[in-house]
Amino acid sequence: MSQKVAFVGVGRMGANMARHLQLDCGYDVTAVYDINKEAAGELAEELGAANCDKLGDITAAADVIITVVTNDDAMRAIFFGEGDNLLQGAGGKTFINCATLSPGAHREAYEAGKAAGADVLEGAMASSISHAREGNLYLMIGGEEGVFEKNKVLLDDLSLNLRLCGKAGQAAKVKALVNMVMNINTAGLAEGLGLATAMGLDLKLICEVFSQTGANSRVLETDAEDMMDRDHECWFSSEHAAKDSGIAQALAEEAGLKLPVNDATKAQYDRLTDEGLGDLDKSGIAELTFPGRHANPA
Repeated sequence: MSQKVAFVGVGRMGANMARHLQLDCGYDVTAVYDINKEAAGELAEELGAANCDKLGDITAAADVIITVVTNDDAMRAIFFGEGDNLLQGAGGKTFINCATLSPGAHREAYEAGKAAGADVLEGAMASSISHAREGNLYLMIGGEEGVFEKNKVLLDDLSLNLRLCGKAGQAAKVKALVNMVMNINTAGLAEGLGLATAMGLDLKLICEVFSQTGANSRVLETDAEDMMDRDHECWFSSEHAAKDSGIAQALAEEAGLKLPVNDATKAQYDRLTDEGLGDLDKSGIAELTFPGRHANPA
């Protein structure tokens, strides 16, 4: 009998993880839940899963519940909501929480799950929607090693690479650093290409030179063309970039550190969000740096 898996949060990442597990790997995705009832309904129909209205029904329907929610408040709502939450009847279940959240929120879910008799892992993701559909995620895992080993087959099916980072909350710290540096690199690239444009330089030439020098970065491969073409179809939103840079900012404050580059990057993504552009891909930060665009109209 195939392992029963349920999903809470079926945006593009969660939905494509569910598709991969059932259509490619033979898992039984039994139930889905999302505040976006239309999205949940469409995925449920596609996979033959139940479209649950109650979180307690999600827990009852599966052995493993994978959560992919937007922020700390959403995480606390699904685990601690009064009258209906995932911890009802959670004894013997396994929760794998894949959202980018604060370490504190992940630790709260871990402690509450353990108290309810469940196993809990973090599965922080550093990958894109296409990786989710193909089972090629890079997963940073937080939690007990024994629970990790017990669920390693499923985690391997979701991922190209796995890394156990330590106890609950540790993977969230690592993911915060990953996204902090990624966002800084994206903001730096947007400023470099924006200045190059203002100076009348050939951007294709600039990107080639960047790729062969210390200016190279992963975001040069993923975002440069989109910045030049103003193609900001959302793969990782500017609003999420602002949130994740904020998680790193809060961790720095707890550690007594000042991170002025991260602060400046967060301020840029906050500005995009405040100006109604938070649903643009993170490459949309170029709208604030290129001449003739949103922040620098001709």
